[in-house]
Amino acid sequence: MLKSKFFILIFVSIILAGCRINKSAIPPEYCLIEHQKEVEEPKKPNLSREELIASFIHEYCGIKYPEYQFDTLIYVSVKHQRLYLVNKQRILKEYVISTAKNGVGSKQNSMKTPLGLHTIKHKIGDGAQKNTIFISRRNSGKIAKIYMEGDAPKDYVTSRIMWLKGLEPGKNKGRGIDSYKRFIYIHGTAEEGKLGTPASHGCIRMSNDDVIELFEIVKEGTPVLILKY
Repeated sequence: MLKSKFFILIFVSIILAGCRINKSAIPPEYCLIEHQKEVEEPKKPNLSREELIASFIHEYCGIKYPEYQFDTLIYVSVKHQRLYLVNKQRILKEYVISTAKNGVGSKQNSMKTPLGLHTIKHKIGDGAQKNTIFISRRNSGKIAKIYMEGDAPKDYVTSRIMWLKGLEPGKNKGRGIDSYKRFIYIHGTAEEGKLGTPASHGCIRMSNDDVIELFEIVKEGTPVLILKY
């Protein structure tokens, strides 16, 4: 019995000595003399998809357009066929849209959606009945049939119009590439069934409910950023 206690004492002494001499060689639970505090790595915030998008746009605009102040802006993603209403680093609204069937570009008569920074120059159609057809930005008094499948007989502009003006000379402003003179709008469409896919003639199409809602929120002068991604 005495021998057993003696060997146990020696064994414990060896373990404790090992902890003092080489702490890395012995698992922490055996180190009874010194208490080691665990150092945790700082946790990275788990950002939501919306927060990541808003953060990206906020940083992009700060780097690309340092001369502008961006509180509220519209971001159009051609790749994802989405329009986001962004306030600083927060997404207020997300809408399914359609950009041009012919892709992106700024040339006159290209029927493509221009990229870059724009502003809402004019808002047209306040108070008009939902699905109202506008011809040359005038209320025709006619109501469009909404197509959830197939093609409408014409590229109807419906419900509301937000007429865009380019802010980047040589890209979306100037001779032969001017978004304003190309009549690039954010507007309602009769072809709501095509939303989510490129289908317009250059404009940014929205559902009639959505374009009316957005129209009520934003003001003339609101920046509109159109990017491929």
